[in-house]
Amino acid sequence: MEGKRSNTQPLTLLRKIKGFTGSIVEDLARGRAPTIYIDRFKNYCTDTSGNCSCSSDGSTGREAISLKRECHARRIDVLLRVLLIIQQLLQESRHGSKRDIYYMHPTVFKEPSVVDRAINDICILLQCSRHNLNVVSVGNGLVMGWLRYVESGRKIDCISNPNTAYPIPVHVEEVDDIISVAQYVLVVEKESVFHRLANDQFGKRNRCIVITGRGYPDVPTRRFLRLLVDKLHLPVYCLVDCDPYGFDILTTYKFGSLQMAYDAKFLRVCEIQWLGVFIQDCDNYSIPQQCLLPLTAEDKRKVEAMLLRCYLQREVPKWRFELELLLHKGVKFEIEALSVHSLTFLSHEYLPSKIQSGGYI
Repeated sequence: MEGKRSNTQPLTLLRKIKGFTGSIVEDLARGRAPTIYIDRFKNYCTDTSGNCSCSSDGSTGREAISLKRECHARRIDVLLRVLLIIQQLLQESRHGSKRDIYYMHPTVFKEPSVVDRAINDICILLQCSRHNLNVVSVGNGLVMGWLRYVESGRKIDCISNPNTAYPIPVHVEEVDDIISVAQYVLVVEKESVFHRLANDQFGKRNRCIVITGRGYPDVPTRRFLRLLVDKLHLPVYCLVDCDPYGFDILTTYKFGSLQMAYDAKFLRVCEIQWLGVFIQDCDNYSIPQQCLLPLTAEDKRKVEAMLLRCYLQREVPKWRFELELLLHKGVKFEIEALSVHSLTFLSHEYLPSKIQSGGYI
């Protein structure tokens, strides 16, 4: 269990904001150019020797931004504008999305990514997570299976119909009274595969919980999965396409994202195991050549870059070997390629046999 941050109550954060802005005002009043120091984090580097410090969860350095530099002045302007909006959200106990914030000053912010960076900087400065700032994502994830919980006082009973999709809660901190008789959690990359399993009554037949982030998982999906693992102590398996993007999504669940490395230990699910699909599956399950696609030049560049990530060699060398095989074979294929045998092959044959035989890494 990764635990929770301390001192992230609204009143504490408001005091931190007051102290931060007060120090800037004081510098300006004394004729000094304010300098803001922001810790920097990373969850991986390209040192494959295993001697790096990326696994420590600590800061890897500090960045100084000052009004003395024009590009920094704009960044400070954006940061303070976003901080003012966050202060208002906390004072009024309201929530807003990143896009809400962007549209309050679109001519200043220029693009949503600028707001995204400012929010990350503020989280680091205040030592908190995004949801502590009342900044929420529009939830993309779905869940189904043998699960019941209470969200903001409302009971969500997935067990009554284990093959019905429910949206993953946006306010994960308000989820309570989690009950489950599931034997494991299955995370699938794509919504199409999730609905394939629902149509095949997979949840009802296999006593499990199925989750999808609909591609790259958003923060609520990762937080909800982390919560389930902490509360239920169930095995977690992940099913992704056999291509570079599927692998990248898998590592996002297990190790976190580089952009939010400062919060990785609160979002990652170290227990997750890779169930497939593997490059050897195209031979083991007689996938026809017509279902295989050649890796593009961009695919190969992405694989080569991912092979340099330090955590692969240090923590999951078998995953790294699979990635090397993918590059060597020079082909990729989707989960749905297994439907060449039958529409129910994935849910009736592939997944149950893999889980029962321990065919995961």
